[in-house]
Amino acid sequence: MTFKVNPDEVSKIIRQAAEIEILPRFRDLSTTQVWEKAPGQIVTEADVAAEKYLHKELIKLLPGTLVGEESTAADPTLLEALGRDPVVWIIDPVDGTKNFSKGKPRFAVIVALVMDGETVMGWIYDPITDRMIHAVKGQGAWSGDERLTVPDDGPIKQMKGSAHYQSPLVPHVAEVGRSGSTGHDYIDLATRALDFAHFNRMYPWDHAAGILIHSEAGGVSKHVDGTPYKPVPVDINPVIAAPAPRSWKELGEVSDPLPMDDPSWPGYMP
Repeated sequence: MTFKVNPDEVSKIIRQAAEIEILPRFRDLSTTQVWEKAPGQIVTEADVAAEKYLHKELIKLLPGTLVGEESTAADPTLLEALGRDPVVWIIDPVDGTKNFSKGKPRFAVIVALVMDGETVMGWIYDPITDRMIHAVKGQGAWSGDERLTVPDDGPIKQMKGSAHYQSPLVPHVAEVGRSGSTGHDYIDLATRALDFAHFNRMYPWDHAAGILIHSEAGGVSKHVDGTPYKPVPVDINPVIAAPAPRSWKELGEVSDPLPMDDPSWPGYMP
């Protein structure tokens, strides 16, 4: 499958956005450069400036609609472009804003390209380590010239993952934790630092790129009811990312009160 966008060109734009708009503000934010866009939701000057830069440059590569975390906060109707417009760029300019605002290095830039309602390309960039991972649908997941693959499948009791510390998964796995950055969770999944993840907040800018990358790295990323993920305006259906169908099924069974071998469960797999 071929597309009109060179993934390396997008990677270059993302790095430029980080170099120009994000990194100079890291650990150098004044109180006027950090505010709440909604109760408990932090935004910084870097988020806004980086999203504007990415928007301006990405539509030069391929014209389309922008669905960015910050622009959508100002105008929620932008989400309607998902599933409607033929070309949509989804942007999270600073994923892990709370970490960024506190001077913690776990933050990332996330970009996804959606065409006709399907995620076809995705990028996640860690500006601190200069690590870029990306995927093109049907062409694998990559970090530079290294093809990424998820860990081998195994017993979930030996697995380390990203999940809330109060998740029902906790007693059944080796370790859970949160990094404060969904982008870093997906980097860790694709580079074998994590075995699995359980996500409840399904904002498209957090997950469209990461789910494509994890899937192209050989993993299984689906909603807990067994349906495939799609970048849609509103999604309250949690996702489990696992190395293989067997561990995905086992993780789902202990994360949901209804066993997956119960035929009444929506994602029943006989």
